[in-house]
Amino acid sequence: MIEAISAVNIKEIKNSSFRDYARIYLDIEQDFLKQVEQFGLPISNEIFIDANSPFVSELVKRGLRVENDQKSFHINWLSSSCFACRKGLHTSTFLLSTACSRNCYFCFNPNQENYDPSQNKPYDLIADLKSMHEQGVTLSDIAITGGEPLLYKSQVEAFFRYADELYPQAYTRLYTSGDFLDASCLEMLAAVNLNEIRFSIKLEDPDVMQQEALERIALSKQYIPQVVVEMPVMPNELDKMQHLLITLDDLGISGINLLELCFPYNNASEFARRGYKIKARPYRVLYNYWYAGGLPIAGSEEVCLKLLAFALEKKLKLGVHYCSLENKFSGQIFLQNNMHRNKYPRYELSEKDYFLKTAKVFGSDVKKIKRFLTENNLKNYRIDKEANYLEFPCSYITQLKSSFPSLEVGISYCVVEQYERESALKELRIDKTTPELFDARTDL
Repeated sequence: MIEAISAVNIKEIKNSSFRDYARIYLDIEQDFLKQVEQFGLPISNEIFIDANSPFVSELVKRGLRVENDQKSFHINWLSSSCFACRKGLHTSTFLLSTACSRNCYFCFNPNQENYDPSQNKPYDLIADLKSMHEQGVTLSDIAITGGEPLLYKSQVEAFFRYADELYPQAYTRLYTSGDFLDASCLEMLAAVNLNEIRFSIKLEDPDVMQQEALERIALSKQYIPQVVVEMPVMPNELDKMQHLLITLDDLGISGINLLELCFPYNNASEFARRGYKIKARPYRVLYNYWYAGGLPIAGSEEVCLKLLAFALEKKLKLGVHYCSLENKFSGQIFLQNNMHRNKYPRYELSEKDYFLKTAKVFGSDVKKIKRFLTENNLKNYRIDKEANYLEFPCSYITQLKSSFPSLEVGISYCVVEQYERESALKELRIDKTTPELFDARTDL
């Protein structure tokens, strides 16, 4: 077991050097949270249902699948794109344009790199795809998102037709609100062999607009193999979402992706008006992630898990998937670290969360652990005199169990960052374990 170090339990660390070292990362996290509060949204102090709760354990007994280090939860069908997303291998989602017919308060497009609402003409995605193909990039999963891609139907058609020529075995999907979808458009999408279409539904829309969206979803089943709904889940819409699940199940669509609602660093007044707060612990590991979604809203995850329980209770046939914000990050971390997994001999790629991890002991423990490692011919260690620690592979921890069962060991989480001509390790946080508690099979 690895225990996350928090402001509550840091006082339990007996080794003062370890405690001081861990406090560096807690201070960074507290500074981050203070910056977040400047947006005008409070941070919740309430911990809702989580993946380790008895509630979730009971759902697992009834058929819930908990995967990707407790970041992805689903029953029944799940899109192959969702599996591919976890590591980000051979998959690419192309942004056609940020232009959109909607103005959703939770939209994170303003966070996109180089976002400029006055320059929202469609990108030349065909040129991008051609360049990737010429570089020998293998793609087995290809998607277009927006904005609203179907504002540019001819570009969508041309892109998927070209993708079908270059990567005929690739699974293709399209994200849309459905506002510009009709039978002729669906015929076009079927002709270019689109595999999956993902609709967004906004429960704040008038009933007539929601009904029109459902009719387009039903129509799409006649043309596209996999029809999916993907939408953020609001903390106060459990009843409405339950009704929607039943409706979608009756339509016979493939599935729904329940997304954790996020605050996109803008429109704070809209979130505050609804009484929303930032999740108590926004990130397990604080980092500058590529995904521009923002910060998770407290209570959204709880409703998503309750919807999975509802779907199990009602024996719904459609796939129901809760995709947490953390689930969006794992592909980035895998891609950053996997290619360097053998470059740093004291660091091991965790198969749980894909961070590169190493073990550290501090202060007064350094000398005795160095002696033990030397006596047992465990030579792969390094001493940092300035920071007063000794680091070694996590695989050594179990060998310390008989002699030092209660030894306080830090588990360091790292990513590899690529610069112009070189790469470097960056430590992001440290947690704690002991040789008695550590289990490499489940902890790494």
